[in-house]
Amino acid sequence: MTSEEILQKVRKIEIKARGLSRNIFAGEYHSQFKGRGMAFSEVREYQPGDDVRAIDWNVTARLNKPFIKVYEEERELTVMLLVDVSGSRNFGTIGQFKRDQMAEVAATLAFSTIENNDKVGVIFFSDKIEKYIPPKKGKTHILHIIRQLISFEPQSQGTDISLALEYFANAQKRRCTAFLISDFVVREKISDLEKPMMIASNKHDLNVIQIYDRYDFRLPDVGLLKVHDAETGRDVWTDTSLASTRNAFALSRKKKQEELISLMTKTGVNNISIRTDEDYVKALMLLFNRGKNRTKEKK
Repeated sequence: MTSEEILQKVRKIEIKARGLSRNIFAGEYHSQFKGRGMAFSEVREYQPGDDVRAIDWNVTARLNKPFIKVYEEERELTVMLLVDVSGSRNFGTIGQFKRDQMAEVAATLAFSTIENNDKVGVIFFSDKIEKYIPPKKGKTHILHIIRQLISFEPQSQGTDISLALEYFANAQKRRCTAFLISDFVVREKISDLEKPMMIASNKHDLNVIQIYDRYDFRLPDVGLLKVHDAETGRDVWTDTSLASTRNAFALSRKKKQEELISLMTKTGVNNISIRTDEDYVKALMLLFNRGKNRTKEKK
């Protein structure tokens, strides 16, 4: 892709994402995510009825009488986008490639943050941490992120979601809102994601967005087909005219998807799945509404 083509695509995504974030998502984004965290404000002398768990023992010991920590809602939010840039994203049969859908979804979320004067950062990952863009504000920063979403080429083609979650949990010290965007075409066991996902979701407000193509879950009946594994580089010839072959593939992918949904339920992570030929606007609205409902349940 030439520099001119990249700029044209950046402009196209900017116009679409900015319009969505201003006209559709602004209210939903604000009501779900603003004020979700608590920041330390000051210490004051303990009063009857205060929560003893808030006692600042260092100050109490120094002044020889009890003091508690006072917190206030954080009005400024930090959003982190964890974007899968592995080889399997370069696939799409209807609508567009998964990588294009990922870029649009991430760009829309990024514009939603700056419309609310928040910071946004990105972690690009494959089976290694490919690039880290620290959270910042401003249009220039967002446009830089969009260019990277469109043109970034990873050094590796594999996928390691556990590594991405662990890096994120360690790199981001203060509580933030995060969106993990991936197709979840992984070689690792889904069960291996439980611990890092649980740790990340306990420390931060984690949301999962799965981008998939309809043929990620079934093979077409087109006879002898050479299947290329974008993450390993291997080519395998498969006879798709055999019902047993198609059924075995569909059953394997269905089982892995059921394991993924079960993991999301177990860890309490807010999640949606978006197909490449589907309208992601409705899906993101659903994600935001689910987030609002979960916030109400916690109060």
